[in-house]
Amino acid sequence: MIAPAVTSILIEPRTPEDSGFDLWRNFARNLLLSGTLPDLVDFHDAHDAPSPSLGLLPPNPPAPQIRPHSSKLPHVPKSFLDDAFFAAHHRSPHRWNLLYRLLWKLQRDKNLLHIEVDPWVSEFRSLSRQVRHDLHKMHAFVRFRKVQDRKGEHFIAWHKPAHRILALATPFFAERFAVMRWTILTPDNSVSWNPATRSATFGPGADRSQAPAEDELEHLWQTYYSSIFNPARLNPSVMRSHMPVKYWSTLPEIDLLPSLITRANSRVASMVFTQQATPSAQPFVPTNATLTMLQQALSACQGCSLFHYATQAVTGRGPSTAALMLVGEQPGDKEDLAGEPFVGPAGELLRRACRELDIAPDALYMTNAVKHFKFVQRGKLRIHKNPAQSEVNACRPWLEAEIQALKPKVILCMGATSAKALLGGTFALMRDHGHPVSTRYCDETIATVHPSAILRTGDKAKAQDLYGMMKADLAMAWSRSRRPHVMDVKSESRLSRSSP
Repeated sequence: MIAPAVTSILIEPRTPEDSGFDLWRNFARNLLLSGTLPDLVDFHDAHDAPSPSLGLLPPNPPAPQIRPHSSKLPHVPKSFLDDAFFAAHHRSPHRWNLLYRLLWKLQRDKNLLHIEVDPWVSEFRSLSRQVRHDLHKMHAFVRFRKVQDRKGEHFIAWHKPAHRILALATPFFAERFAVMRWTILTPDNSVSWNPATRSATFGPGADRSQAPAEDELEHLWQTYYSSIFNPARLNPSVMRSHMPVKYWSTLPEIDLLPSLITRANSRVASMVFTQQATPSAQPFVPTNATLTMLQQALSACQGCSLFHYATQAVTGRGPSTAALMLVGEQPGDKEDLAGEPFVGPAGELLRRACRELDIAPDALYMTNAVKHFKFVQRGKLRIHKNPAQSEVNACRPWLEAEIQALKPKVILCMGATSAKALLGGTFALMRDHGHPVSTRYCDETIATVHPSAILRTGDKAKAQDLYGMMKADLAMAWSRSRRPHVMDVKSESRLSRSSP
C-alpha cells in the first residue's frame, strides 16, 4: 500500500516585519476545509527551510485525499488565536506544524486548551510564554545611544532578542519615544521611527558593530540608575535572573552594579537613620530628574508609613509642557486603585468644570501633595482621612521635584492641604483663595477649594457657591497660564510673609 504524499508548504513572510502568521492562517483554513490530516502536511519557515525548492500551496488546495469531516468553517477560541499569534514569532522550526495540529484537534475537542497535561497544548503554551517574556525583556533592556547625522539627533539601539519580536515591540517604543527619531537594530531586521510622519519603517538586520558604542547620555543614564537603585531590596540572584548576562553588553548600568552592591549596606543604614529621625521621602527622590524618572522612582518610596497601607503610589499625570499644574491633597480610593490622580468623583467634577470653561483636561498636569492614599477601613469601605502634617512634609520632596521638572507658569492648589504645603501654614483658603501669590516654586500660585469638599457639602446652595468659586479660580489660573509673559504679582503682605 502506497503511503499518502506529504504536502510541503513554505511560510515565506512578504516583508521584514511580517511573522508569516496571516499566511499560515490562510493555508491552515484551506487545509482544514479539504480535510488534510496534520500528518499529511509539513510546514517550513523561510528562515529554516532546508531547500528553496519547496512549493507553496496553491490558493485552492488540491482535491482532498480524505473526505472532509464537516462543511462548516473552522472555529477556534479567541485565546488560541491570541497565543498562536505570539507563538508564530518563536524561533522553533516546528511551530507551524504544532499550530496546525492543535487547530485540527480543536475542531473535534473545543475544550482541548483546558487540558494542560496534553503535550501539544503544553508546548504551545510554552512557545507563547517564551515570546511574551522575551518581549518584556526587550522593553526593559533596549538602550538608545545618540548620534548626530545630517538630519540632526538620531537615537540608535542594538538588541539581540531570543525570538523574532521586533514588530511586536515597535508599538511600545513608538508610543514611549514618539517625539524622537530612533532606530532599533537586531540580527533579524531593523526598524526606524520618523516622528514627523509618526510612522515606522522596517529594514534588514544588522550586527552589533553598526550601532554606536556609547554617547554623552551614558553618564546621565548611570546617574539616574544610581539614584533609583534601592539598596534595601538588594537580591543579586534575583537581579541576575531578571537581567540575564546575555544583555549585559548593551546595558551601561552594569558598570555601576559592583560599587552599588558594595555600598548597599551603608546606604540602607543611612536611610533607616534618616527615616527614624524625621520621616522624609528625600532619600528616594532622584536629583535633577525628569517627570518620567520621577514617575518610575516613586513606586519604591517608603518615605512615611502610608506606603504600608496604600495599594500603590499615585504619580502625577499630564504633558511635560503643561503651563498649569493642579495640586490636590492626596489620592482617593479610585485613584489608589487606578494609579492616576483625579479619576474618582472629585476628578469627574473637576473635568465637568473644565468642559464648561472650554479647558482640555489633558492640557493640565495633575498631581497631589501626598502620593499615597490615607484611609480608615470601615467594613469593605475605605474612608478618606486627612494626611497629617508630618506626612505632607515627608512627601514634599516629590512635589518639589515635580515642580522643578515641569516648571509651570501657574500652580493651582486645590484644597487647604496643598495650599498650606506651598503657601505656608498661615494661609487661609476661604479668605485668600483666588489671589495669585509669588513663591519660590512658581511666579503665580493660586489656591481654590478642592472638588471633594464640594461633593461632601450637604447644603445644595452652598455646594453651588463653592462650585462657582472653584470654576472662577480655575478660569483665572488657566487664563494666566496662557499669557506669553507672566505679569508681576502684587500679593498682599500677609501672603508674602507666609509664603515658604
